[in-house]
Formats: sequence, structure tokens, C-alpha cells
Amino acid sequence: MCGIAGFLSTDGQVGGTVADEQLRVLRHRGPDAVGRFASARACVGQARLAVIDLETGDPPITNEDGTIAVALNGELYNFRALREELHAAGHALRTKGDTEVLAHLAETDEPVELARRLDGMFALAIWDETRGRLILARDRVGKKPLYYSAAPAAFVFASEIKGVLAHPGVARELDDRAIPAYLTFGYVPTPHTFFRGVSSVPPAHVLVVEPGGEPRLERYWSPPRPRAAGEVPGDLRSAGRAVRTALAGAVERRLIADVPLGAFLSGGIDSSAIVAIMAADLGRPVQTFSIGFEDRQGFDERPYARLVAQRYATDHHEFVVAPDAVGLVERLLWHHDQPFGDSSAIPTYLLNEVTRSHLTVALSGDGGDELFGGYERFAAGLALGDYQRVPRLVRRLTRAALMRLPPTALRGRAGSLQRFAAAGVDLDLIGAYRAWLAFVDEPTRRALLREPDDWALRDYERIWRESDGSPVLDRLLDLNLRTYLVDDLLVKADRMSMAHGLEVRSPFLDRQLIELAADLPPELKVRRLALKRVLKEAVRDLLPAEVLDRPKRGFGVPLDRWFREDLRGYLHSMLRAPSARVREHLAQEPLDGLLNEHDRGLRNHGNALWTLLCLEAFLRREGW
Repeated sequence: MCGIAGFLSTDGQVGGTVADEQLRVLRHRGPDAVGRFASARACVGQARLAVIDLETGDPPITNEDGTIAVALNGELYNFRALREELHAAGHALRTKGDTEVLAHLAETDEPVELARRLDGMFALAIWDETRGRLILARDRVGKKPLYYSAAPAAFVFASEIKGVLAHPGVARELDDRAIPAYLTFGYVPTPHTFFRGVSSVPPAHVLVVEPGGEPRLERYWSPPRPRAAGEVPGDLRSAGRAVRTALAGAVERRLIADVPLGAFLSGGIDSSAIVAIMAADLGRPVQTFSIGFEDRQGFDERPYARLVAQRYATDHHEFVVAPDAVGLVERLLWHHDQPFGDSSAIPTYLLNEVTRSHLTVALSGDGGDELFGGYERFAAGLALGDYQRVPRLVRRLTRAALMRLPPTALRGRAGSLQRFAAAGVDLDLIGAYRAWLAFVDEPTRRALLREPDDWALRDYERIWRESDGSPVLDRLLDLNLRTYLVDDLLVKADRMSMAHGLEVRSPFLDRQLIELAADLPPELKVRRLALKRVLKEAVRDLLPAEVLDRPKRGFGVPLDRWFREDLRGYLHSMLRAPSARVREHLAQEPLDGLLNEHDRGLRNHGNALWTLLCLEAFLRREGW
């Protein structure tokens, strides 16, 4: 892992000190070495986290004659095969790692062709001095970030927004159209950001800047499209064997490292399966890391993690999150650069911190739910069609009864049922699904916003329509892969790991496994309330029954209780203050109503209040 940054000058002014400042604010991503290539037109730099090729891999990296300079954030898992191919073609490689292959491939390959040949997680920059061409590219599902701004005097790029803003030619202006989107999703959908003029390179795209032309985005890969109903046959046992083989190969490809390597272990199926496969591959105890809570609401998953750790005799480490961890809000904001509504960033940050004190590389279970249907909302989406055939009056009475239940009765599946029933009364499937996911429920969001701009909702529905005609589950998985995975799960994984200079690898997001999962019939993934059926079949012999059969539990924090007890004073000092910045952008009466309802225990608004708290901290920091 690394932080990359640089710029292409459009006014003939190239200052190396500007690139140095870009790299300085990214140094947490790459604490081991910093280097840059600068010419009369462009600058490409890298802050390096050394994982492979510890001796010869420091930046800057160029081709033989120094006409092509490259910077890479991530890992190319097929770099050895590419190196052999380049050697056979007569190229002289000076390093032993993966970054240098990009410089030599760029001599002959066009940008789209080059990106298609790469297998891994990456964000890259290639400067071709001879052609005067800058190439940026991002991996297929967006594991590694890359931002840019086409400023008047320069085209600027960096791994994080703060690296783009470090260039003096980039203005720091709020794009207030981001706020309505953020209140719904807890993030601003790619390619948009909270900063006007700063965009994200979409996953599976290359961005090319050439003399005399506008920046050009080109897609080089598309997620497998959902098939038509009944198109692909299959049985659970044979599908399970195929998934097991593909997952084992994905784990094996991610064990290449010249530094200590281990794994996160949550006690869920995904991370437990990865630890089990690693234990067989490594031939030594796997270092595993878990995090939990001393709480009264069932958020602590450490007992399940211990079962797996004991079964495979891992070198196991645990950490406990306390309520004062929300004091991390400013630190989390600095690493995300913009508001981020997913409160599981708190334990994720702390888990990465304790892991980095032992390791440089950790494997995670991210992606298993996305490929094989691990979220309850997928089962609910399948059931919604039947539910909507129930007379509307009955649905309304059901919603009214559930809404009268006290918050203490609406945790876990009961709370999910309440949201599901409420959303399914008047909305179509995609509207109900989106309402289920919303960080701030739709009636509250519309009350808070003086002039709601629903561009993000329209984009979400456009993605949904693109899979029209396919089975419902496949459509939901496709939507989730192109939205939540990209802008929530992977953003959190990257920022919270790189905050500590820890590289995290995700075997479930292996390209071959993604494509295999897309080909499996939906009933092999989810049937009624049975989630991840084929994955459970694939790893049944590896895991304790208690892990295989336990209900899905998100990596959350007990915000509802924290905001009524331990952190009530902090929350109110931020959101109730007359000088609160959110009050300049949102209606005050609905905001106060949200706080009052939560305080009195009438409803649980923990997620919505965390979302607003992060927005307030961001607006205060930026002075908006």
C-alpha cells in the first residue's frame, strides 16, 4: 500500500515542493519511503509502504531510459507472470516488485489494454514524457482510492482528497449538493465528493490526459451483469466445491509478502473461512485480531472468534472498544476527508491500530456478504413482492403496531422487521430497499432539507433499472456491489487501515471469485431466510457449527445507548449549540425533534445522529 500524488501542469509551472506537500499529507499511507519524478511538465510521487521488494522498490520508479515514471498504490497479484513476460520481450527490470512492470507495459500497451492485464487492488499513475500523457487507473471494484481535480493551472491527483487539496491551484469549496445524498446513504456516491471540482476516478476506469484534449474516462471492465431468470443451472454441492476452490486460490494469491502477515477474525463466516484456509497454507500459527464491546446489546462477537482461533490454534489478539472511542470523530474525519456516516469506522479504526502493532499485512473477509447474499435486507427484498400483495390496509395496520413497540423491542431482526414493514407499505421494491438502508429516514431527511436535491436517488434508481429482467436477488447484489461496496465498505477499509500504514487484502473480492459468484443461480445464495447458502456449503467442514449457524451481525457500535448515556453531553454540545454549522444547512425544528425523540426513548435515532454529528464536525473544520 502507498499514497500516490502528483500533477500535470497546464501553465508550464512545475514545482517539486508542491508535490512534496501532497506526499507529506499522505505519509500515513506510506511511512517507509518517499520519492518523486519531476519533469518540465509533470510530477508523479509516492509515499511507500514496503511490503514486497524491500530493498529495490523505493520510488521513484521508471522504465530503462527514464521516459516513463509510475506510482502504484496497492498490489498486483499477477506481477510475477508479467515480469516473466517482460523479461522474455527483452526488458531490463531493475527491481524485484510489481510497480516497475507498469513502466514497461506502458511503453507498448494502450491505457485500457494495460489496465485489463492487471489482477489486483490498485490505483496507479503513469506519466509518459515522450507522449506528454498522464494515465490514472483504478482497480475493478474500487479497493484503492484515487481522486483528481482539473484545476485551471494543473490537473491534480492523489490517493486522498487532502492530497488533491494540498495543491495551491485547487480551491477548497463546499458542494452543498452532497448533503442530501449523504443524509440518505451516509456517503456521497462516486464520482462526487463534498468538494466542488474534486472527483473520484470510478472503479474499473482509466482516466487519460493528453496534450490538447480534455481528460478522458474509459471503462476497462464491468461487473458481471445479472443473468436472465433460469439461465444458469446448478446444484448446491457442486457450486460449493467450485467456490471453495476459487476462494482457496484467492487466499493463496494474497499470501505473497516480505513482511509479517495475519488476518482479521470477527467470528463471522467470511473471516473465519479465510483464517482456516490460511492456517493450512502457512504451516504456522496465523496471527488473528478481533475487536468487541463490553456492552448489553449483543454487539460483542469475540466468543465466536475465539472458537475459530482455538480450532486453528492461532496467535489470537483481542481489543475492547469503550464509549470514549467516539472521541475519535475528528481523527476519523481527517482520514476520510469528508463526512462518513458508517459508525463501524470506529471499531474498524481501532482494530487496524492494534493489528498494525504486530503486522504490516492483514487479510479480511470483506466482500463475502456482497457476493453470496449475507445481508438480511437481501432476504427482505425477496420477500417484499409477497408482502406487497397483502392488502394495503393490513400492511398499514402492521406498520402502526410495530411503530408503537418500545425501542428496546426493536433491536436485531425485530428492528429490521419494523423498517421492512414500514417501507413496504407505499413504496415499490427499490424504494423500500433504499428506505431500509437510509441513514436518515426519508420523512426526516425531507423535513431537514430546505430544498432537497435528489440527484443521488435518481442515480441509484438508474443503476437498478439497468438490471431489469434479471432475478431480484441478482439485481440487489449488483446494486450493492456498485454502490454500498464501493462508497462505504471499501472506503472504510482503506482509510481505517491506511491511517496506520496497514495493508488489508480481501480474497472475496478476487476477480475470478466475483465472476464465479455472478454465474451461480440466486437460490444457491439466498432462499427465504437462509443466507449465503453456497458459501456455507463451501466451508462447512472448516468451521464450528456455532459460527456457521449464527445469525448475521453487523460490525456496529451501540450508538443508541451511547447517545442517551455516555456521549449525550458531547452530542448535544455539537448539534444543539446555536452556532452549530448544520443549522445553517438544515431546518432547526426537525433537528431538535430528532434529538428529543432519541433522548426520551421514543425512537432510536443513533445512526441518524452519528451521521449528523460527522457532518457537523466536517462543516466546523472547513469553516462552512
